[in-house]
Amino acid sequence: MNYVSVENIAKAFGERVLFNDISFGINEGQKVGFVAKNGTGKTSLLNIIAGDEEPDSGQVVYRKNLKVSFLSQEPNLDPNLTIEQTIFASDNETLQIINAYEKALQNPDDAENYQKAFEQMDAFNAWDFETQYKQILFKLKLDDLDKKVGDLSGGQKKRLALANILLSKPDLLYLDEPTNHLDLEMIEWLEEYFAKENFTLFMVTHDRYFLENVCNEIVELENGKLYSYKGNYAYYLNNKEARIANEQIATDKAKQLYKKELDWMRRQPKARTTKSKSRIDDFFEIKERAHKRRNDHEVQLEINMERLGSKILEIHKVSKSFEDLVLLDQFEYVFKKGERIGIIGKNGTGKSTFLNMITGGIAPDQGKIVIGDTVKFGYYTQRGIVIKEGQKVIDVIREFGDYIPLKKGRQISAQQLLERFLFDRKKQYDFVEKLSGGERKRLYLCTVLIQNPNFLILDEPTNDLDIVTLNVLENFLLDFPGCLLVVSHDRYFMDKIVDHLFVFQGNGIIQDFPGNYTDYRIYESSGTPSEVSKSENTESKTKKTWKKDNKPGLSYNEQKEFNKIERDLKKLEIEKKDIESLFAKGTLEGDKINEESQKLQQIIDKIEENEMRWFELSEKIEE
Repeated sequence: MNYVSVENIAKAFGERVLFNDISFGINEGQKVGFVAKNGTGKTSLLNIIAGDEEPDSGQVVYRKNLKVSFLSQEPNLDPNLTIEQTIFASDNETLQIINAYEKALQNPDDAENYQKAFEQMDAFNAWDFETQYKQILFKLKLDDLDKKVGDLSGGQKKRLALANILLSKPDLLYLDEPTNHLDLEMIEWLEEYFAKENFTLFMVTHDRYFLENVCNEIVELENGKLYSYKGNYAYYLNNKEARIANEQIATDKAKQLYKKELDWMRRQPKARTTKSKSRIDDFFEIKERAHKRRNDHEVQLEINMERLGSKILEIHKVSKSFEDLVLLDQFEYVFKKGERIGIIGKNGTGKSTFLNMITGGIAPDQGKIVIGDTVKFGYYTQRGIVIKEGQKVIDVIREFGDYIPLKKGRQISAQQLLERFLFDRKKQYDFVEKLSGGERKRLYLCTVLIQNPNFLILDEPTNDLDIVTLNVLENFLLDFPGCLLVVSHDRYFMDKIVDHLFVFQGNGIIQDFPGNYTDYRIYESSGTPSEVSKSENTESKTKKTWKKDNKPGLSYNEQKEFNKIERDLKKLEIEKKDIESLFAKGTLEGDKINEESQKLQQIIDKIEENEMRWFELSEKIEE
């Protein structure tokens, strides 16, 4: 059943065309993830189909009596209402019945009113809905129902708007970055909720695990055109690669044909017959296809980073509280060269406060923080870039100099640097206030990285960044030789970037975990009791925490290596089987056979190398 038909819509701002003649439909039961680069029209398209913005041409047609809800990045809520009043202000009939019943409970003397409310609860089967309503508020940490909306933080408002929408039970739900301002526990709960509930969804999100586990279709806007992929995020990645390869083949063929037709055009045919005029018209279409270029530049930076000395960052018995809220209690840790640590935990457990103490923005109540002489922090905060009126993109970078030093005595201009951060020459002369939220974050990230830090601290760097930019950032960080400390709720990003976690559990308890986010979730769900005591964060204390799971005879670092090898071997075996199945199908030809054969041999070599090391470590394990 078709819910929405988007017919030939277009949108431009002056000379800047976002998209033109776009058409698609949304059907019942679809859970669509919408993917595009920042600044290419994601939010505009979402606003148009949600009815909050008019297209320049075309139309959006809805099925009659369709109930639609839209979760925007900046929810429009009445600041004078309480959380509870906001929820019950919904037009959901069942919520009205629950509200009437709860009011009847407050007036036990009115037996007739109570009986009527009780019967209504039965008639509409509202008891189950009441349980669900309270569970949603609990999961989204909206416990203080009497608190006014005007007193809520931006994140709390977003969560309240989300709760309101989930409880209104719409037929079709539009979501703009639904996982922003949610902690990991909330995200995983929402993921499960959407996966099992019968919602029809159209969402913009950068959370790739969310796209993988919730969506059954990915729609991509690229260069003003829409591409649809009938599957989840992994399916999209595989098939996009195939599409790009096919497009390149078509472009190569068009180039050959273009050379041939160009020769014909240069001979200036005198006879302007209908046939030759048609061929001339076709020539310009061939020319356009032949000169089609992909704009897939990646950030490539070899910034001249100052070497780290032996002393980097030492945290000695640091404590921090705000009144009765204990965030850190006697926390200790000594950072080593090249460490890549991720910080996870619920909202309000002190993650951002911890980063601010390290960088000197907040003083600890007790203990001390010692920073090495060679350390140069690069601190990416959630506040983002400070916009100055009338400032252009190029001016922001030139505040750090017209030229930026690179390795081996080389340098690049501010313009070249911006191009590497995906700002073309035209975009560099745009006013900063005209940039999209994601483009501003990308520019801010650029200003942090060009200051040559050797210790990067990133507080929610993935918020509002598109998936293309996220991949670029990840590739840069994987090659970053300094220390890295990251707070993020992006599970995909954390799995790829960090190999060590600080888990902020509240009440000053911080668990030191040697692994990435998925490792931690597997460990948590394995039934192994969490042996966490306050400030068990030095390596020796972490060894004790892991004593139950440790293989006798292996050191702490060998235990980490042993577990990693076992994970790597499983992945390599899967890759090996995938390639062997390609050969078994007999569909490979020519260069592809050689390419896959080389891949297979590399995988076999890695398996043998890992197995040898696994046996070496196994021999150390005491029976």
